[in-house]
Amino acid sequence: MNDTKAPATDRDLVLRALGQHQPSYSELMARHREAVFRIARHHTGDEGEAMDVCQETFISAFASLNRFDPDRPFRAWLVRIALNKCRDWARRRAVRRLFRMAKPLDEAIHVADEGQDPESAAISARELARISAAVAALPANLKDPLILCRLEGMSMAEAGQVLGLSEKAVETRIYRARQKLSAILEG
Repeated sequence: MNDTKAPATDRDLVLRALGQHQPSYSELMARHREAVFRIARHHTGDEGEAMDVCQETFISAFASLNRFDPDRPFRAWLVRIALNKCRDWARRRAVRRLFRMAKPLDEAIHVADEGQDPESAAISARELARISAAVAALPANLKDPLILCRLEGMSMAEAGQVLGLSEKAVETRIYRARQKLSAILEG
């Protein structure tokens, strides 16, 4: 007789978490943390910012877990929250940039440049950073399908479900994202 139990599904874990079962929250986070972090990192182009976005995603998801439909895939729901948090981050960044640019020139000298010295990085690290920055610079409507399908390995149908698009629209946006990336990287 085999006593090994099948691992709990995401649906099972959500239902247990709704009953305040703390290990279920931990397991959901462990299962999906890396994917959420990668999505955030591709959006932000910065690991520290990506960690913040990842943390905000899980806080928001767990706070609204009672609104999750257990008949739908948990990962798709969580990815949608992550994408929304990435968009929030981009809006906050644009506002910060506007205020930073508004400083008088004599005060602007004190604004620290947190960018890495290009000479201190290896060529491969610089190229990876350049590509990450190019992906992060894409408009969200092109970036999201590219990240979900090409970097996260979702099918176009799955990405379409997350983004509320048809499979053909996802395919078209990935094609356009690749064209735009080529232009950015060649320019």
